[in-house]
Amino acid sequence: MAKGKSSMTGRRRRVTFSFESMNAKDVILMGDFNNWNPKTHPMKNDGKGAWKKTVMLFPDRYEYRFLVDGEWRNDHNGNLCPNDFGSYNNFIVVSTNSGS
Repeated sequence: MAKGKSSMTGRRRRVTFSFESMNAKDVILMGDFNNWNPKTHPMKNDGKGAWKKTVMLFPDRYEYRFLVDGEWRNDHNGNLCPNDFGSYNNFIVVSTNSGS
C-alpha cells in the first residue's frame, strides 16, 4: 500500500516488531516502510516461539503485516485499518518523542 510521505523529519527511532508462534517455520515482517518486500525483514525466532525484528523508522504512520509460512497474519496491537485486498493491516505511529 503506497502512501505519500510529506517529509521524513526527525530522527529515526528503533522499533521492535514481534510475533508469537510456536509452530511457525518462517515469519517475515512486511509493510509500507519496506515496500512490502518479503526479502527485506525476515524475523528471527528466539527458540521459544517469539519472532522479533528491530527496524529504524522515521516518525510517521506505518502499515504492516506478518507473512507467516506463506499466510498473512496480524499482530494483537489493536490498531487496524482496511487494505485494498478486503482484509486489514496493522498500523503503528512512530512519534518524534523518545518512544514509538
